[in-house]
Amino acid sequence: MAQTATAEPQQNKMGVMPVGKLLISMGLPMVLSMLVQALYNIVDSVFVAQINEAALTAVSMAFPVQNFMIAAVSGMGVGVNSLLSRSLGEGNIEEANRAANNGIFLSFMTMILFVLFGIFGSRAFFAIQTSDPEIIEAGAAYVRVCCIGSFGCFGQIIFERLLQATGQAHLSMVTQMTGAITNIILDPIMIFGLLGCPKMGVAGAALATVIGQVLACVIGLIMNIKLNKTLTISPKYRPNGRVIAEIYRVGLPSIAMQSVGSVMNMAMNMILMGFTSTATAVFGVYYKLQSFAIMPVIGLSNAMIPIIAFNYGARKRSRISQTVRYSMISAEIFLVIVTMAFLFLPQLLLQIFSASDHMLAMGIPALRTMGLNFLICGICICSGSVFQALGNGVYSLVVSVMRQLVVLIPVAWLMSLTGNLELVWLSFPIAELMSLAVSLFFLRRIYKKRLSNME
Repeated sequence: MAQTATAEPQQNKMGVMPVGKLLISMGLPMVLSMLVQALYNIVDSVFVAQINEAALTAVSMAFPVQNFMIAAVSGMGVGVNSLLSRSLGEGNIEEANRAANNGIFLSFMTMILFVLFGIFGSRAFFAIQTSDPEIIEAGAAYVRVCCIGSFGCFGQIIFERLLQATGQAHLSMVTQMTGAITNIILDPIMIFGLLGCPKMGVAGAALATVIGQVLACVIGLIMNIKLNKTLTISPKYRPNGRVIAEIYRVGLPSIAMQSVGSVMNMAMNMILMGFTSTATAVFGVYYKLQSFAIMPVIGLSNAMIPIIAFNYGARKRSRISQTVRYSMISAEIFLVIVTMAFLFLPQLLLQIFSASDHMLAMGIPALRTMGLNFLICGICICSGSVFQALGNGVYSLVVSVMRQLVVLIPVAWLMSLTGNLELVWLSFPIAELMSLAVSLFFLRRIYKKRLSNME
C-alpha cells in the first residue's frame, strides 16, 4: 500500500519557499556543478589539441557517441525525476521510492549496450565518417575506453538526478566536482606520460574521464544511501513494469530529443569533412564551447523540472508561472553575456585549443556567426523543461527534431553546395529562430490545456 503523508507537500521547500529564493537554492548548485561537469569535454580537448590537429578532430568526431550516452541516461533521469517529484508533491513516498530504484536498474541495463558498442563498433563509427587512418585510430581508442567504462557515467548521472529531484542539489554538486577535478588532474598525466605514467595520448584522455566518473558514481551512491532521507535505495524494489513504462513515457522523448544532437553532430561532421578536416575541428571547438556556455542554463532548467512537477502535483499554478518567468529572464541575461564573448573574443576562445593560423582564419567568422544562437536559445531550453516537468516531453522532441534535423542539416547541406563554408555556419541561427517560434507555440498551448483551469 502506498504511504501517504498529507503534511509533506506543505513542508517540502519546493511548495512553500519563495520561488526566486528556491530557484537560487536549487539552481545555483546545479549551475556550478554543470559548469564543472562541462570541463570534462573542454579539458580533454584542450590537452588533446596539444598533440596535433588530427587528435583534436578525432575527439570532436567522438562527441556524438558521448552525447548519445549522456542522452540515454539523462533522458531516462528526466522521466524518473518527473514521476518522483510528482509523487512527492502528492505525498506518495512509496511511489517515489519505486521511481528511484527502477531508475537505477534502467541506467545500468542501458550501460550494457554501450559497453558492447565500445568493444565491437567504435572503429566502424569513425570509418564511415573519414578515411584518415590517424583520425580513425585515435578516435576508436577514445570511444572504446569511454564506452567500456561507461558505468561510471551512468551511475554518476542517475544518482545526481535523485539528489536533485529531492531538493538536495548541493550534494550532487559534490559528486560532479569530484569527478571533474579528478579528470583535470589526470588528463595531462595520462595523455603525456607524466609522473611515471605511460604516455597514452588520446586514450589517456578517455581513461582520465572514466576514472573521474567512476569516483563520482561511488560518492553519489553513498550520498543517496546515507544522506538522502527522502528516498530509500534498496534491492527490495524489483523492476516494475508500470513504473518503467511511466518513466519512459516522459523520458523517451527526452532521450530522443538529446540523441537528435548526436545525429546532427555526426551529419555536420560529414558535411564539413567535404571542405577540410580543419572545418570539422572548428565545429568541434564550437560545440565544446557551446556545451560549456549553456551548461548554467541547463543547470537552471534542471532545477525547474522538480519545482514545476512538485507544484503541479500540489496544484499551485502561480508558483509554476513564477518559476518559468524567473528562469527565462535569468537565462537570457546570462546568454547575452555569452553572445558578446563569441562576437568580440573569438580569437581568444580558439587559442585555448592551440588553434593554428589556418584554423583561426576559418574559426573566427564561424564562432561569430554561430554565437548568435545564444541570444534566443535560453527561452527554448527553459520551455523544454516546462514540457518535460508537465509530462509533455514529446513537445521537446518535436522542437529538437525540427531544429536539428528538419532545418539545420538540410540548410547546412544546401549551403555547402555553394562551396562557401561561411554560409554553412548561417544554418545555426536560422534553425534557432525556427526553434524559438515552435517553442513559444507549444508553451502557450500547454499553459492553456494544463494550467489555465488550475486553482
